[in-house]
Amino acid sequence: MKGCLKLMKTKKVTRNIGYYIILALFSLMVLIPVLWMVSTAFKPEVETFTIPPRWIPENPTLDSFRNIRTAYPFFTQLKNSFIVVVGSTIITVIFACFSGYGVTRFKFKGRKQFMSFLLVTQMFPSIMVLVPFYTILNKLNLINTYWGLIVVYVSMSIAFATWMITSFFKSIPISLDEAAIIDGCTRFQVFWKIVLPLTIPGLVSICIYCFINGWNEYMFASTFVTTEEMKTITVGIAELSGQYKILWNDMMAASLVASVPLVVLFVFLQKYFISGMTAGAVKN
Repeated sequence: MKGCLKLMKTKKVTRNIGYYIILALFSLMVLIPVLWMVSTAFKPEVETFTIPPRWIPENPTLDSFRNIRTAYPFFTQLKNSFIVVVGSTIITVIFACFSGYGVTRFKFKGRKQFMSFLLVTQMFPSIMVLVPFYTILNKLNLINTYWGLIVVYVSMSIAFATWMITSFFKSIPISLDEAAIIDGCTRFQVFWKIVLPLTIPGLVSICIYCFINGWNEYMFASTFVTTEEMKTITVGIAELSGQYKILWNDMMAASLVASVPLVVLFVFLQKYFISGMTAGAVKN
């Protein structure tokens, strides 16, 4: 008996060690590119081509960070990205909340077909709508404008955001709505004061989803924006790769600064994001 228990314990320890090794390998796959980006950002240009490559710069410098501030319109591009992404995120969250609440609280013909249609739209690659979007925005004179990109980003995120937030509304009992209406609340007051505060983890989740989608988007931004003063940060970083020369240290410094908003977002909203991803997973 003792031998069997000892054997089972040994197998469990061995299995756990195997899991930790696999997790460590996957973590390295994620961390190595990030660490190399940080290392290159602080290297002078000469050291970026040193063979063999060095992880720790011999002469660390902040020249690359000064260059992206003075030699490139980096902070203008950063401002453009903030305006477009924040604007599209706010609009997406508002419409997704109204859609999710309506689907879960009202019975109407075609409700299931509507949700299925939203899911089907996520099965097609984004490049399929590139030309139609360009034609529409060109006719509406929205090329090289904030509103042009905001409309595109909203249309690309709202379907999945609606699906996400709908699961949170479903987890809230309809009896709360009925009790509030009996107490004299209007339907909008029920939505705003009773139901919406209970879906904060879901709101944070779709905010993070929309923000990341918009912040990292390149294809639409590079197509619908052609003037220098309207380009976003992803387009600006891509253009640091020249025809005859690539300044890797400047590109990595720009990438490092551009990743700061995403890191800050996760650091401060991690608690809500994790609860938002797991809420509604268990059916009561």
